[in-house]
Amino acid sequence: MKQFTENVLTVLHQIPEGQVMTYGQVARAAGSPRGARQVVRILYSMSRKYDLPWHRVINVKGQIALKSEEGIMNQKSMLEDEGIEVSETGKVDLDTYQFYPDMILDEDDKP
Repeated sequence: MKQFTENVLTVLHQIPEGQVMTYGQVARAAGSPRGARQVVRILYSMSRKYDLPWHRVINVKGQIALKSEEGIMNQKSMLEDEGIEVSETGKVDLDTYQFYPDMILDEDDKP
């Protein structure tokens, strides 16, 4: 597994219940400021295997970025179950719910 991928897993596991991070924010914290799309790929392919809190990651506008109606409703429900308010359009107030991790990893850092 590449170091960036390991770092992303570490960052994702730090997101506490009731808070969210953006894809780009996860990428920056994992050591690759331009790696937001890689974060999407990691979430898509590894969420079940590594029990990732995928539902706590949203886009930079504070919106649920899934395409399917079922996926949107599932993520919205999971966020609301954690006390996060989600608008009818799938938007979360980042000023209220955004999480900022204490550590920022470099691509070469081992967690």
